[in-house]
Amino acid sequence: MKPFVMAELLARIRAVLRRAGHLREPVVQISDLVVDENTGEASRAGSFLSLTATEFRLLAFLARHPGRVLSKAQILSQVWGYDAYDPNLVEAFVSALRRKIEAHGPRLIHTVRGVGYRIGEPRTDPADGTTS
Repeated sequence: MKPFVMAELLARIRAVLRRAGHLREPVVQISDLVVDENTGEASRAGSFLSLTATEFRLLAFLARHPGRVLSKAQILSQVWGYDAYDPNLVEAFVSALRRKIEAHGPRLIHTVRGVGYRIGEPRTDPADGTTS
């Protein structure tokens, strides 16, 4: 049996789990937004964001799925643990979160009408040049 260093073994295990989708990175960066789930902190353009615990959970959930449209029901279930659908709760928290994030840069949380929300850079529609 080949001798090994424990740190190398752990690094290899983490790499395999990450590639298999079973391990998520604790720090996510989207544009100039950094979300650190290890510390429970987020920053935008180098400025610390003062978020409530619920706002941070919402931001972390969105950040774990960059570019993907998440329904209000999915957000409600994953962030609050509710199965009942209360879109006003999600809308109110997204609005508050946007105010805090957009104070330091352009919009990153986008509404997809009739579906939900997505986090990421604005997308340009090649047909008419508009962004969403």
